[in-house]
Amino acid sequence: MALLQPKRTKYRKAFRGKRGGVATRGNRLAFGTFGIKALASGWISARQLEAARRAMAHYTQRGGRIWIRVFPNKPITKHPAESRMGSGKGDVEGYVAVVKPGQLIFEMGAVTADIAEEALRLASHKLPVDTKFVEKGVKNVI
Repeated sequence: MALLQPKRTKYRKAFRGKRGGVATRGNRLAFGTFGIKALASGWISARQLEAARRAMAHYTQRGGRIWIRVFPNKPITKHPAESRMGSGKGDVEGYVAVVKPGQLIFEMGAVTADIAEEALRLASHKLPVDTKFVEKGVKNVI
């Protein structure tokens, strides 16, 4: 299982950051005909993205086309269990994608609407943010 992570980063550890506002980029279908859009802000880990992608691929029996529209490029640190307080910032544990409301997470194409809807529904259960099914040509406000 090859998890998504950056090949190299400018800084090894990052601040937690703020998560305000709605997505102004990545909020329209660009590649596929169907997609799932985040309704809340949050962090999606590389493991969660991979689990959701696998659920979609399994349901469609590897038919159709899947695009992942977010990338986990933010390092998340964690102290080891039972370690004392202090002693600086913990080691990098994994990477997360920062998601804002309105941002597309996955897109699908070359499948029928009912197959896409069910595959994306299964994928949404693997994600920590509330999502909504969107279709090309249908008015989708966050």
